[in-house]
Amino acid sequence: MHLKAHRFFAMVAVTGSFSATARHFQVPASSVSRFIAALEREVGQQLLYRNTRAVKLTDAGERYYLQIREVLELLDAADESISGKTGDIRGLVRINAPVAFAHLHIVRLLNGLHEQYPELTVELTATDAYIDPVQEGADITFRVGHLEDSGLIGRQICTQRYVLCASPDYLHRYGQPTSAQDLRQHCCLVYKGTGGAQRWHLRRPGSDTVEVVDVHGPLRSNNAQVLVEAALAGRGIVFFPSWLFSKHSFTSKALVQLLPDWEGAVEATPSQIHLLSPENRLRSQKVRRVWDYFLDAIGTPPYWDDLGA
Repeated sequence: MHLKAHRFFAMVAVTGSFSATARHFQVPASSVSRFIAALEREVGQQLLYRNTRAVKLTDAGERYYLQIREVLELLDAADESISGKTGDIRGLVRINAPVAFAHLHIVRLLNGLHEQYPELTVELTATDAYIDPVQEGADITFRVGHLEDSGLIGRQICTQRYVLCASPDYLHRYGQPTSAQDLRQHCCLVYKGTGGAQRWHLRRPGSDTVEVVDVHGPLRSNNAQVLVEAALAGRGIVFFPSWLFSKHSFTSKALVQLLPDWEGAVEATPSQIHLLSPENRLRSQKVRRVWDYFLDAIGTPPYWDDLGA
């Protein structure tokens, strides 16, 4: 079977669209359909469900796609290596990131990536579920939190810097805390995930002692952005990593940083943000270029730490 049929099938599996695949390869949609139909006859299985609204993989198609995906990636890597086309970056790169991080940062960073590599196709999966990048076929994964030994190639982007803040309206009504223990008397907006409500760990300047504060307030949520919006509305104090905030919120004075000389986190040991990739994915020039692009665009320290506060 012609290799082109496999490439067309793999792209339809990713995009769910014959027309998008045709645009990507710059061929008529009828050609894509004809090649895939021939592939199905060759393997003796229906690989795709087709209807007027969507194209989906059958069970056999899902298994087949997972098997040929790695073969196509190895072929691409071999082509890159022997051709020496260092500036010709095209094809598909799969990226996985937590939902809020993808929404607040990855989407904007992808605009710059597209400008740099206009022939590159990106598949972004935003999920807070812990995935196995090898099984899920993710080329690059952003992981927020403590990194477990996974056998993946990892690069630390940063240690998360936590910011304590509230709106001017809230501070006008209730005043500013002057110490970690003062927070017990304030309205605190608390993240509550599967592990329960977070506790705030704060350390005063020059001290090695961490003060653990059980905070309370009028709102708890398992969605950090909900709590940030509540803080902007004057409902209380929030304590989150800097990447969850907009710089404009501080430069416009919609939020005011509190206890700015203190350090803190929601765990005894501050966690990091890492960039991860399976070793075989980084053999691909296009994946390495995307990896390097993100590291350069984010910077050290990361641009989101500059809140202008």
